[in-house]
Amino acid sequence: MPAKASLLFLCVSMEINSNSSSVLRNFFGDNQALIQANSTGRLDVMGGIADYSGSMVLQMPIKEKATVTIGHRSYNQLHIKSLDVDGNNELFIDLEDLPKSYKEANQYLKQLEGGDWGSYIVGCFLVLMNEKHLKPGGLDILLKSDVPFGKGVSSSAAIEVATLKALGELFSIEFSGTELPVLAQKAENLVVGAPCGLMDQLASYFGQNNYLLPILCQPDKVFSAIKIPPNLHFVGIDSGVKHAVSGASYGEVRTAASMGFSIIAQKQGVAKHDLKSVQNHLLPYSGYLSNISPSQYETRFVKSLDSMYGKDFISNYGVVTDPLAIIKPDTFYNIKASTQHPIYENHRVRIFTEMLKSLSPENYYEILPLMGELMYQSHQSYNQCGLGNESTDMIVEMAHAKGVNSGVYGAKITGGGSGGTVCLMVYGMHGLLAAKDIMNNYKKQTNQQALVFFQ
Repeated sequence: MPAKASLLFLCVSMEINSNSSSVLRNFFGDNQALIQANSTGRLDVMGGIADYSGSMVLQMPIKEKATVTIGHRSYNQLHIKSLDVDGNNELFIDLEDLPKSYKEANQYLKQLEGGDWGSYIVGCFLVLMNEKHLKPGGLDILLKSDVPFGKGVSSSAAIEVATLKALGELFSIEFSGTELPVLAQKAENLVVGAPCGLMDQLASYFGQNNYLLPILCQPDKVFSAIKIPPNLHFVGIDSGVKHAVSGASYGEVRTAASMGFSIIAQKQGVAKHDLKSVQNHLLPYSGYLSNISPSQYETRFVKSLDSMYGKDFISNYGVVTDPLAIIKPDTFYNIKASTQHPIYENHRVRIFTEMLKSLSPENYYEILPLMGELMYQSHQSYNQCGLGNESTDMIVEMAHAKGVNSGVYGAKITGGGSGGTVCLMVYGMHGLLAAKDIMNNYKKQTNQQALVFFQ
């Protein structure tokens, strides 16, 4: 059964008056009619970067959320302010100056001071203009987000989904099915310029408290949320190392995975020109690495995958199917590990999901260590791809050392990797206390105090 959009954070209509908060009164005009919408960040329990290769993923909303408040503005201008940005936190963009093409808008915003954070909101506005025929008009937009940036918990998706919710309500735009998350991803891919998969936006839109959301990223099959059993907890420990999906490592691993699929498809007899022109469902494995089973991969393909420079791949194989993959001729790509990861991760997530569904007070002691091992394997696979980090490794090793006797059963790096947050699976109050003890010990050993514990 497909999931329904989360009812946790509905849009709210309001009007500025003497009872409004000082923050709203200082930004908006007297008696200005407003729409306010919220959306949460997410904790990546299993799946992570395998989303762009069609894997099953399991995501959990966190309590931290982004709040976007919007009202019509008399000037033909976007006036945007963030309450979370140091330095230049206010943007004024004349709509006559805003390019309509995504590529040109990306370049335009890069040149603006504050355009880096503003592009998430402007991108949503532009996507609605182009895809939903929104008639442009001036807007006042105020952003306040509790979802910390750079922690790997989908701060950008929370902003995008909240912005699209608010704009949709303000302009009476209807969204069906997964349309809103898909538009949010388009804004991030094409205007912000970050090659993220669709997992984050879907999780932010459909997530429910105390449930894990299964998503099959082919591209956007959302299943009914799974209730987290009593006493089982998934928590996040912030490593203090800033994560960025737009960083080079993430993009290179994504590109290397697409190279791997191209090599496999051509070994299957697909011509180079067909890889670009044929629709996914007509390609081998419906165009997704995750549809290859581990046994098929080991038997038929593993020996065909060698790491190589981009220029050698271009010479020998020519093209990839991923429109967001950028092949740099002088970059050396770890094709085997990047291809292998989503194949095995999809298998791990499916086993993890079935074990989760079967969990009970009578069998948790036997089942949870097996689920935890899948998390540890996933973490190691990130490292093999080149998306690990010594700080997240340190947290995972501390979790391993605590062990099942302390109620700590598994741990893994999350999201796009290369820092960010580590997800721990713990059981009972003693497991929660052990996780907080890991957090405190990590703070002491790394001399970091401003870290976040996601629960």
